[in-house]
Amino acid sequence: MSVLIVIPARYASKRYPAKPLVQLKGADGTSKSLIQRSWEAALRVEHADRVVIATDHELIAQEVEAFGGEVVMTSPERRNGTERCAEVAEALPQFETIVNFQGDAPLTPPWFVENLLTGLAQDSSAIMATPVLRTNKATLASFQEDRRHGRVGGTTAVINANGHALYFSKEVLPYTPTNWNGDGLPVFHHVGVYAFRREGLLKYGSLTETDLERREGLEQLRFLYFGLPVLCVPVDARGHAFWELNNPEDVSRVEAMLAQNGMN
Repeated sequence: MSVLIVIPARYASKRYPAKPLVQLKGADGTSKSLIQRSWEAALRVEHADRVVIATDHELIAQEVEAFGGEVVMTSPERRNGTERCAEVAEALPQFETIVNFQGDAPLTPPWFVENLLTGLAQDSSAIMATPVLRTNKATLASFQEDRRHGRVGGTTAVINANGHALYFSKEVLPYTPTNWNGDGLPVFHHVGVYAFRREGLLKYGSLTETDLERREGLEQLRFLYFGLPVLCVPVDARGHAFWELNNPEDVSRVEAMLAQNGMN
């Protein structure tokens, strides 16, 4: 199984413009751009044959070339990272599996992606696989705090008995009171990494954008809307601190986790 990792990087984000170029300090105080840290995280994945960064902006391309990464320029008409990955898949037809490794998640452990590749190999019905983490009380409280202040925090996933996604949301689903004691139905934190079968990714690119994905800002909802099975693979953080950089307020949080994880 040949594996290509694609890191989509968009400059003109409405919520956080120029986010890929934001500087983040590591454990030793060294500053690197968000896109470089995400690229370094992707390089740690075993069984990946190639890692490329897909962008439509020259400033991001220049940054990637400066730190030695490989750039694939994509159309500015692409509406999300998965469409950008589909364009790269068309240009590089030799790869059977394509991983969309988010450019705002430099804390993603390599075994998250490795577990996705295993899950996809074991579930022939799934067109793509994505990781989920069972939240603890502290993570859930962070989600709820973000929502109370009108911030877009983590994404949650609701899963059926077969391990396939029922829904993804920027809201905290299922409903969980703030005094939840940790018992009962869990809340799963969706980690924005995707492993696609080639044919599934190309099919995505041929489908129309849906109102659900526009409202939630979650591209994977297009799969669910059109009835395409999405496998949710439970993963273990193994004590590794994890968070995506969604808002400017997350910079200090991510830097603290880089230090906690010993990442320079």
